[in-house]
Amino acid sequence: MNVTVESLAPCKKLLRVEVDAAAVDATYKTVTSEFQRRVNLPGFRPGKAPLDRVSKLFASDIQKEVQRKVISTSLSDAIKQEKLNLAGTPEVEEVPVTLGNPVQFTATIEIAPEFELPEYKGLAVRITRMVVTPADMERALMSLRERQATYLDVERPAQTGDFVVVNYQATVDGKPLQEIAPNANRLAEYKSFWLRLQPDSFLPGFAEQLTGAKAAEKRTVVIDFPAGFPEATLGGKRGEYAVEVLQVKELQLPELNDEFAKAFGAETVDKLREGVMTDLQNQIKQRQNSAIRSQITKALLDRARIEDLPESIVLGETRSLVYDIVKNNTERGIAKEILDEKKDEIYNSANTSAKERVKWLYLARKIVEKEKIQVSWEEVHRQVLLLAQQNQIKPEKLLKQLQEKDALGEIAHNIAMAKVVDLLQLHAQIEEESVAGA
Repeated sequence: MNVTVESLAPCKKLLRVEVDAAAVDATYKTVTSEFQRRVNLPGFRPGKAPLDRVSKLFASDIQKEVQRKVISTSLSDAIKQEKLNLAGTPEVEEVPVTLGNPVQFTATIEIAPEFELPEYKGLAVRITRMVVTPADMERALMSLRERQATYLDVERPAQTGDFVVVNYQATVDGKPLQEIAPNANRLAEYKSFWLRLQPDSFLPGFAEQLTGAKAAEKRTVVIDFPAGFPEATLGGKRGEYAVEVLQVKELQLPELNDEFAKAFGAETVDKLREGVMTDLQNQIKQRQNSAIRSQITKALLDRARIEDLPESIVLGETRSLVYDIVKNNTERGIAKEILDEKKDEIYNSANTSAKERVKWLYLARKIVEKEKIQVSWEEVHRQVLLLAQQNQIKPEKLLKQLQEKDALGEIAHNIAMAKVVDLLQLHAQIEEESVAGA
């Protein structure tokens, strides 16, 4: 086999591969023998049909299989021979493969970028060391009390902190709001909507205009939608809400005592406070841990000198991010027309993020290789069990699905990537600044 390599770009190569006739003939012989063993022909025992008969009857299928094997095997051998680190799927020229003749074909491949791995231990990180304050504790306990609250119907005018149950319909410039913002159903009209009378509840200024209202009262609430409002078609416009107050409800909180604590699995209120304190401390640790990991990955990316990346890998990641951005914005009620207007902005943002992700991928892979990081089957299995629990599916069923999709390798890859971040965090130089507040 003869191979020549031509550079098309820093991460793109053109391979010209020549396979001699003897190798082609050998593949024909192997493939024909495989067909002979598999086929059943009338008058012959299984696997005993004459080769010449098999060759004639299955000539087209044999030729296709020979073509596939010759090109795939020789391309794989060529990539190994030239020590190329393949990235993505090769684009292979379709050429005929015939008995007794050599084969020449070309393949365009992308390869991983070549770069020097920067120093990845001792990365500097600065975080704020936070502590749980009494105010944090009170807010957390108040949240628990509100989860056990009751709501008492009252005849008096609504006060700040009360809940009102309302029907409303909105118009903008004299037209139903839904005509201007077709995807903003919840903003346009709602029946039996529960609203707490506190600043910025629902829409800025909405709750304040209902303070003092009584059950069965009707009011007009005027809202000036800000220029940067998420539903862009409403930005800068004034809306009028015809509101009917159905009920006024006073929030009644349970006492913070041992009986209340038992509803949350604590024997006493002191035990409940201990549990809340632990939860708040864990939240702080999680936020700090997230901040550390974000900083160390950025610091390593800043150190790395990776000038070129495989185009197909970046494109695939960009498309995935664009899909996520569009999906998330659609779920938030952003109109398709608005997203179409911003498609270039969305694509450019996704492309920038995609390049950073792909750079990180190659950096992490080099660290895995240098540190000889390995992932055991036990670690993969534990992750499968966790995924099964999260998705409420039997582990055996999920494992079978992952095997059928050949997805266990991806799980192992993700575990390896996580181990890289663990390693970076273990060796990072972390500087803490103490500031109170959770």
